[in-house]
Amino acid sequence: METSGLSRRGFLGASAATGAALVGATALGGAVMSRETWAAAVKDAHANYTVAPGELDAYYGFWSGGHQGEVRIMGIPSMRELMRIPVFNVDSATGWGLTDESKHIMGESAKYRNGDCHHPHISMTDGKYDGKYLFINDKANSRVARIRLDIMKCDKMLTVPNVQAIHGLRLQKVPYTKYVFANAEFIIPHPNDGSSFDTQGKNGFTMFNVIDAEKMEVAFQVIVDGNLDNTDADYTGKYAAATCYNSEKATDLAGMLRNERDWVVIFNIPRIEAAVKAGKFTTIGDSKVPVVDGRAGSELTRYIPVPKNPHGCNTSSDGKYFIANGKVSPTVSMIEIAKLDDLFDGKLKDPRDVIAAEPELGLGPLHTTFDGRGNAYTTLFIDSQVAKWNMADAVRAWNNPDQNIEFIKQKIDVQYQPGHLHASLCETSEADGKWLAVLCKFSKDRFLPVGPLHPENDQLFDISGDEMKLVHDGPTFAEPHDCIMVRRDQIKTKKIWDRNDPFFGPTTAQAKKDGITLETDNKVIRDGNKVRVYMTSQAPMYGITEFTVKQGNEVTVIVTNLDNIEDVTHGFCMVNHGVSMEISPMETSSITFTADKPGLHWYYCNWFCHALHMEMVGRMLVEKA
Repeated sequence: METSGLSRRGFLGASAATGAALVGATALGGAVMSRETWAAAVKDAHANYTVAPGELDAYYGFWSGGHQGEVRIMGIPSMRELMRIPVFNVDSATGWGLTDESKHIMGESAKYRNGDCHHPHISMTDGKYDGKYLFINDKANSRVARIRLDIMKCDKMLTVPNVQAIHGLRLQKVPYTKYVFANAEFIIPHPNDGSSFDTQGKNGFTMFNVIDAEKMEVAFQVIVDGNLDNTDADYTGKYAAATCYNSEKATDLAGMLRNERDWVVIFNIPRIEAAVKAGKFTTIGDSKVPVVDGRAGSELTRYIPVPKNPHGCNTSSDGKYFIANGKVSPTVSMIEIAKLDDLFDGKLKDPRDVIAAEPELGLGPLHTTFDGRGNAYTTLFIDSQVAKWNMADAVRAWNNPDQNIEFIKQKIDVQYQPGHLHASLCETSEADGKWLAVLCKFSKDRFLPVGPLHPENDQLFDISGDEMKLVHDGPTFAEPHDCIMVRRDQIKTKKIWDRNDPFFGPTTAQAKKDGITLETDNKVIRDGNKVRVYMTSQAPMYGITEFTVKQGNEVTVIVTNLDNIEDVTHGFCMVNHGVSMEISPMETSSITFTADKPGLHWYYCNWFCHALHMEMVGRMLVEKA
C-alpha cells in the first residue's frame, strides 16, 4: 500500500540537509523521485551504458573480493566480470596457493588459507595511472600484495611486521608511486609476547606503515595515537593523511565512543625520511624496520580534531582537500592541504585552522569521490543514499552561514546502505566524471532469494550530466569492499608469456641446475626421495604420458606450454591428489605433492584447449614403498 509523503530514506535524507538544499536536490530527482521520473532517467542513461556483443568496455574496473581474498576485473560500463585474480585465497582453477610459483610469492604466509581484501589501488606517475601495478591489502593476516597489470597476476606479497590488521591502503601519487601507505588498525602491546592484555599504556599502539613499492619491503613505520582507519596522499608527494578512531584506546564499543572527537593524522613524509636517514629511529623485536614515534607532540605528524569516529579519507582530485568522512556525524571535514605547511611550521595556533569547511550531508557519511568538475559524491550509509555536493559552495556556505548557500546538488537512493564508491579516474588529476560505482552492503529484496546468506549489490551511475542516473545494479559476492576504474588505454597486457619472465624464475633456475631445457626436454629427475617430472605440453598432448614414482616420494611436476597462440591455455590435474594448475601460452608452471597412494593415477588437461582435449591425458604409477 502506497502512502503520501517522504519515504523512510527520503525522510532521513531530508533531516540531514537544509531546506533550500533539499528543494534543490528534489528538483534534480534526488531524495524524492517518482517512479516515472526514475524510469525516464534510467532509459536515457542506458544509451551510454550499453556495450554491444563484440564491443569493448571503455574502462577496466578492479574490485576487491572482500573476504573471498581475490581481485575481480570488471568491464565498465557493461559491469561484465572479465576475470578473477586470486591473491590471498586458494584457487583451484589457476592453482594459486597450490603451485610452487604462487607459494614462493606468498612466502611463509602461504600457510594462511583466507584473506580479507579491502582497497585496490593502481600505481601512478605524476598523479596519473601508469598501469604498472595494482596493490591490495589483506586485513585478516596483515598483508599487502602487488599485482603486475601486464599479466594480471600477483607477483609480490608482504606480511607487515609489528602490527595487526592492515586496513586503509593508498599510494603516493607524485612524482610516482615510490611508497605504499598502509594503516594497521588494531592496537597491540609491544612486545606482543603473550605476557599481557594491556594496550592502554605507552607500549600499546599501532602504526602507519610505509612500504617501498618496487622492493615490496617496509621502508619505515610510524607510531600513532588511536586506531588507524583509512588513508590517502596529496598531489605534491609531501603529505599523507589517515583517519583515526578510538582515541580512548578502549577495547569495548561504549569505550570507543566516549570522547567527543577523534582526529586525522597528517604525516610529513620528507621529515620522516630525514629522521630515518639521521638514525633517529628504533626497531621492535627481531624486525629491522626503522620505527619513528609520531604520537601527539612529534615534529613528524600533526593531529587535527574532527567529529567522532571518522572513516573514509579521500583526496580531492583537484589536490585541494583531504576529506574525512564523519560516520557517526552527519558531516565531512574538508582539510585544506595548502595550509599544512603553516601547521607544521607552527604558524597556526589551532590545528582546526586547516579545516576549510565541515558541511552536513546526511546520516552516516562513509566515503567520498570526485568528478573533476568540483563536485564530490559521498555515501550516506544510514540514509541509503549518495549525496552529490559542490566543494566550493560548501566552503562558501561554511564561511557565510547567513546566506543559505545550496551546496547539495542531488541525493539519490541506493539499495542498500552503501560503503565505498568510486568515480572514473577519481584518484588522479584526470578525474573525468563519467561513471560512479556504488558498492552496497545489503541487497535485501533486489534479487531472487538464495537462502539466508544474501549477495551484496553493486550499482553503476552515469554522472556525466547534471544528475546521477542509475544504469545498472547487480548481485556480487562476498562483500567486495572497494573498487577502482582506469581507462583501458592505460593498461597494457601481454597476450603470451615471455620465456624469461621472473614470475617463474625460481622454477627456471631449478631446471638449469637439473640440466633441463624447459622448451624441449621431457625428462624425470630423481634426487633421493624427490622426483621432478619435466614435461612440455602442446595441444592436445603432454610430452610425458607415463612416469613411475615410489610411495612417499615428493613429486614436482613442471609443465611448459609450447603453444604460442593467444588463449590456448593448458591445465594439469592429478586425480585424487588435490593437484591442479593452469599453464598459459609459453608459461612454465610447477606443483609439488606427495605420492602417498600406491596404484595407477591418471592426470589430464583441465583447461579446454583442443577438439581432442579429452584425450590429453597421462598416467602416474606409484609403486609400494
